[in-house]
Order: sequence, then structure tokens, then C-alpha cells
Amino acid sequence: MNKELMEALDILEREKEISKDTLFEAIENSLITACKNHFGKSDNIKVEIDRETCDFVCYAEKEVVEEVEDDCLQISLEDAREVSHNAQLGDMIHIEIKSKEFGRIATQNAKNVILQKIREEEKSVIYNQYCKKEKDIVTGVVQRYLGRNISINLGKADAILTESEQIKGEVFKPTERIKVYILEVRNMSKEPKILVSRTHPEMVKRLFEAEVTEIKDGTVEIKSIAREAGSRTKIAVWSKNPNVDAVGACVGMNGARVNAIVEELRGEKIDIINWDENPGNLIQNALSPAKIVAVFADPDEKTAKVVVPDYQLSLAIGKEGQNARLAARLTGYKIDIKSETQAKDTPGFRYEDYMDEYEEDYEEEDGLNFEDSYEETEEGFAEQEQTDEMSEEGAAEWDDSSDAYEE
Repeated sequence: MNKELMEALDILEREKEISKDTLFEAIENSLITACKNHFGKSDNIKVEIDRETCDFVCYAEKEVVEEVEDDCLQISLEDAREVSHNAQLGDMIHIEIKSKEFGRIATQNAKNVILQKIREEEKSVIYNQYCKKEKDIVTGVVQRYLGRNISINLGKADAILTESEQIKGEVFKPTERIKVYILEVRNMSKEPKILVSRTHPEMVKRLFEAEVTEIKDGTVEIKSIAREAGSRTKIAVWSKNPNVDAVGACVGMNGARVNAIVEELRGEKIDIINWDENPGNLIQNALSPAKIVAVFADPDEKTAKVVVPDYQLSLAIGKEGQNARLAARLTGYKIDIKSETQAKDTPGFRYEDYMDEYEEDYEEEDGLNFEDSYEETEEGFAEQEQTDEMSEEGAAEWDDSSDAYEE
């Protein structure tokens, strides 16, 4: 039994995940190559390897003839009977070849064949391994900066985090562990090229799948996601089980789940909203935390008119229009936001222009009545104004009482 060869094959199979069958084929091909280099031909060369003991035999098939014309393919009857006493003219006999007799060049070529096969299989194993992880997140170790790109070790292969896929302002130190999203795995000539990202919206989705059990088992589904990497992400979730709160499941106890994701994204804000089939309700949820007076959505044109209280306009639009921009990406609607004053003063944005068209649809779908909703809103503002007036009168009375007390 060839123990040394068996141990070497076991190590290669364990460390590089290359099957023994592949290695046995490489050894057979290397021996055939060595025979070709040594004898000039290999058409009649056969190699047999015992998979259990790793013992191998290399032999040449030669035809028994009276007069030898080709030493590689033929053998005389006299020489053949030295190998087999029963040899007859026209028989094919096996002549064993001693691999130790090979010259230095033939041996070196055989070695190169084996090494080349090992490199090819190792590359194939790595490619297949990371190709399965494409469109998923993995943990890597920061190695070094390559100009403005970053080299990240993923274990058995290195990945490249290009400048365009880095979150603006993020700085990493060597040996730091980070999570990245695998964008693409390319099978290159030398080794697979793996491109990763920290800015892709799907990265947030994968982080939630890893952190939230309900998303992983399919109870809660992520319907839509919009992200501006490094700043804010909006995510719409929906629960298949009416007894499970989708938003609550994603937030976790005392915000533990969402905070873990925010920490991984270096403080990026995450807004989690409920998905709704009704576009009006969905847009209203997407514009949170701003309060909405009315939403007029056109499913055919994928446009929406939104009216907000005057004091909520800046909050609905967000800093540099971010809140409205993310809401538009999340819902797929082009959203036009106006304050109540602007809506009343703009001819093309009056309630009367849209109320008749959408009121019946919303009432049929969700029992909503925008006239009642708007009246309730007006009553709410009236009560708020009355409360403010009472507060001002109370403050004045307190001032008078204070003056009287001082006197």
C-alpha cells in the first residue's frame, strides 16, 4: 500500500476540497504524459490505480509479430515469450513500464500536469463555492487599501470593494471584520474575481433576513426597500399572519433587532413601515413620520398628490428632499407634496379636482372618507388653536397673578 500517496491525497481533499477521483485522474494523465515524453508515443499506454491502496501499474499494450517495425507498438515473439510463455503471433500482451526509469524531463512534465490539475480544481472549487453565495452577505476581513479600492479576505478568496460600492465616509482598518454583499463572481483565468458592495439595497434586506426570525421563516415579507447608503433606508414589510406585527418583529424587543443592523451599517437610519395594497395608505405610511391630510393616487399614471399641514411640509419633504425621494422609490409613485395653503392656492391642486374621482374608490376599498377625514383634521386644528388660545389666556392670567402677588 502506498501510504505516502494516500496521506497526500487525504490532505488535498480535506484542505482544498478536491475529490480523490479528480486527483487519481490527474496522476493517470501525468503518467501517460511522462510515457509520451519518454517513448515518443502514448497511444498504447494504460495506467491502472487501485483507489483503495493507491498502488498503480503502468503498462504498454504491444502486438506480437515476427519482425518488429515499431518498438513502441510491437514486440518479437521471442521477447514476448519471456514475458508470457503462452504468447503467440498476433497476441496483445502487457509490458510493464517502470516509472523510475523515466528521465528528469519526463518526470518534471508529469509533476507539472498534476500541479496544473490541482490549481484548476482549486480555482473551480472556490468559484463554485462563492458563486452559490452571490446576492448574499458574507463576513470578511479588511486586508489593505488598493488605491481607493479595498481588498477583503473572505476566507479562501479575496474580494474587491470598489470605491463606488463603499459608503461615503466609512473608513476601515486592517484586520477589521465587516459584512459585505456579493455582487458578482467572475471566473477569470488565474483566480475568481469577487466584487462586493456595502451600498446595495439588498444588503439591508439580507441583514434583516439574518437578524429577524420571522423574515427568515417567511412569516414576515419584505415587500419593498429604498436606500441612500450611509444616510437613510426605508423598508416596507407585510405579515402573512394577522397575529404577527410585521413592524414590531423587525424592530425587536426594545429595538434590539433593528439596532444591531444600524450598528452594522455604522449608524444609518432605518424607517420600517407597514405595506398596504391601497396606494394611498402605502404612500401615507412611506412619508412617515410626517402627518398627511389627504392622498390622491393615480394607479394608472403612477402619480400621487399629497396634502400635508403647513407645519409638516418640511418634515414630509425631508432634508434635501430625502424623505419624499425615498418614499417615491419605495412606492414606485411620483409624489407631489403640497401644504394645505399651497393646495388651496394652486389651481391644478384643488381638492375638488380629485375628490370625486378617488373618493368612491377609497371608500369601497377601505371604507375611507376623505371629506370626513378632512373635516376631522380641520376640527383637530380648531381644537388645537382653541387649546393654544386657552394656554395664552392662562399664561396671561398667571402673569397677572404673579404681578399681584409681588405687589
